[in-house]
Amino acid sequence: MRSPKAGESAAAPTHEYALVGLVRKAQGVRGEVLIEPLTDSPDVVFAPGSRVFAGNAKGELTQSEEAGAIGVEVKRATLTVETARPHKGGLLVQFEEIRDRNTAELWRGRYLLAPFDELPKPEKDEVYLHDLIGMAVEDSKGNAIGSVTTFYELPQGIMLDVKTAKGSVLVPYHPQSVSHADLERRTIVVDESTGLFA
Repeated sequence: MRSPKAGESAAAPTHEYALVGLVRKAQGVRGEVLIEPLTDSPDVVFAPGSRVFAGNAKGELTQSEEAGAIGVEVKRATLTVETARPHKGGLLVQFEEIRDRNTAELWRGRYLLAPFDELPKPEKDEVYLHDLIGMAVEDSKGNAIGSVTTFYELPQGIMLDVKTAKGSVLVPYHPQSVSHADLERRTIVVDESTGLFA
């Protein structure tokens, strides 16, 4: 299993866009932002000239409205990478459209998406983060446990919020807790020996 996109599936993605980053904060006065990459290929996704779009944790585009000559035009909030370099476990990225700190601050906490057709093809054993939402969760014997309602990026890694009959349980998304994810069956198999669902 590979994180943040991990699991087992040969099925096609269910969205047109993949989560590729999360803007953590503005850096400096010239508009650079610190990004937490949510992709196994940050060097490709954030290469100079690449485009990313504002979105949400479900992999859906955030649209902005701009007054046009006739009515209101709805458009994608697009950013073009000018430069990117590693910084403290993330990437410092300068976008062509962000030239000052005030504008950069407006992007804090926003997800960045990229079209699937502009990304390296996922391996057979990979799924995308937003595809995990709504998946059924079961143990290794096939017993139903609950379903994934959302996920969180925490310092220790990706955490899945699993709704069970007894309430919500946070499950670390790593091989010690999640043995595999099957996009075709929309199922995540967890290791019950962790005691998370006792």
